[in-house]
Amino acid sequence: MKIAVEGCMHGDLDNVYATLVHLQEVEKIKIDLLICCGDFQAVRNENDLQSLNVPPKYRSMNSFWKYYSGEKAAPCPTIFIGGNHEASNYLWELYYGGWAAPQIFFLGFAGVVKFGNVRIGGLSGIYKAHHYYSGHYEKMPYNEKDIRSIYHVHHGNLRGLLHKKPYFEQEILEGTLGSRAAADLMAKLRPSYWFSAHLHCKFSALVQHGENGPVTKFLALDKCLPGRKFLQIVEIESEVGPYDLHYDEEWLAITRKFNPVFPRTRMRANFSDAKLDIEECRQFVRNKLQMRGSKPFEFVRTAPCHNPSQSVANNFPSGHCRNPQTEALLQLLELKYCLDTSAELEEPSQSPGSLLSGGSYDYDKEDIPIEDVEDVDELEETDDAEI
Repeated sequence: MKIAVEGCMHGDLDNVYATLVHLQEVEKIKIDLLICCGDFQAVRNENDLQSLNVPPKYRSMNSFWKYYSGEKAAPCPTIFIGGNHEASNYLWELYYGGWAAPQIFFLGFAGVVKFGNVRIGGLSGIYKAHHYYSGHYEKMPYNEKDIRSIYHVHHGNLRGLLHKKPYFEQEILEGTLGSRAAADLMAKLRPSYWFSAHLHCKFSALVQHGENGPVTKFLALDKCLPGRKFLQIVEIESEVGPYDLHYDEEWLAITRKFNPVFPRTRMRANFSDAKLDIEECRQFVRNKLQMRGSKPFEFVRTAPCHNPSQSVANNFPSGHCRNPQTEALLQLLELKYCLDTSAELEEPSQSPGSLLSGGSYDYDKEDIPIEDVEDVDELEETDDAEI
């Protein structure tokens, strides 16, 4: 199975897909799947831009809307996770995962699926200690704080990394570069591959798990710009295709067990309150999938699509929209829908940061800006350049 891995998409689907088609023609290969590692920016219309955490000058429709509307079609199945520059209102509809557009599947805020016989897991967002233990208390319309907090969650050639990104050094010295939660997850799961983005550079490493233990091949990739290393083809052993996307039985069992304690306030979730037995959940899911089948529910359009020939419409639905894919999945698992309701517990008066550290948090600061300094220079020199 040939899988193309891409770094930060930033809504530039046209150029990434064009690159894939070019590679297939030149190399005489067939790419079976594209995995995008964040900042996908599934912006359907002008209303979605209001939930996109970027400075106003970077709020652009880009090209996802063409695939959402059906004007264009993805040349291969695409799976993506969310980053810290997303249309969070749309991705919230698909919290558990689902088709964001035909052939384009969002893994959810966290999720696992099977593509053929290959298991693929994803963790959306970025790690922020101030918000890591907080529940999903944000409600639409997002304010300036919530638009950021909704997505918050060394090995290799260090010298080479610092040569490309010298301002990482201080964070490395402080032990704050990267995601502690993701590192813990990698150590626990010991996957064969781990793909990442967000830092706008290519970086690879072999992560040895204990003495004589398995090795994880780690790869971080750049964003889609001329001359940047944003795409790599990986060949993975698998059964013979063609390949289809399927729900993962174990992950749905985990969802069934823990969804009843889904946190909708700033309070830390108490996972010990999840009383369902995981093996009983797994048998329940197995029976359901045997009766229904394991392919995800079909794509449904839930909002008007951008139309460049018309003036900006004002008839967008307000507030949260229930996506039929999400409703169908929760009905299958016999779970309550809780994405548009809040627990009736009284929320604490402290900020989420003070609950954990006793300090304040600068909501205007992020680990990586939407554009690095060198990115801005390149963008100014590049006018619709072909990649």
